[in-house]
Amino acid sequence: MSAQSGHALPGTRELRETARLMVNTGDGKGKSTAAFGLALRAWAQGWSVGVYQFVKSSSWRTGEREAFAALDELHRTTGRGGPVAWHVLGAGRTALRVTRDTDQAALARAGWQVVREDLARATHRLLVLDEFAHVLARGWVDPGEALAVFAGRPGLQHLLVTGRDCPRSVLDAADLATDMTKVAHPFDRGLRGLAGLEW
Repeated sequence: MSAQSGHALPGTRELRETARLMVNTGDGKGKSTAAFGLALRAWAQGWSVGVYQFVKSSSWRTGEREAFAALDELHRTTGRGGPVAWHVLGAGRTALRVTRDTDQAALARAGWQVVREDLARATHRLLVLDEFAHVLARGWVDPGEALAVFAGRPGLQHLLVTGRDCPRSVLDAADLATDMTKVAHPFDRGLRGLAGLEW
């Protein structure tokens, strides 16, 4: 009981079993990398993990995608960890000439429908919405609609949104929000991305 209010305080279990909305945003590198590190922890706890990659293309071979495919296979063959579902919902970076003519907004809305359906079914314990902040910032999905869906999700489903320029309303609603601040980046010196570091 609280001495001042006379009301019982929530117990440790109640505090732990609360669905969380988390955001990794900012101009610095590491938003998705940190998200996949958290997804590794979730996998090790036996949670079902769903990754929804907005903007990024299915033609890109990334280390994290291959690693989680191997972890999903390990779960199916040995029972270790949890299942992993990986959805690639975009066509590539919006600045690339080859993707400018692609209707990225339509792809984002279709991907959002996949997320909505999985949330309604409580398919996963952790959902990583990679680059979804970019989708919200561009207005491809309305932030208010997204927040309403997030707030109404059933069960214990944790959400982690990544991407630059996350709308203020989403940051204000988040239980955990991290702003990755760029101090230095090799791209600013004209260096190129490296396999194993960028993908």
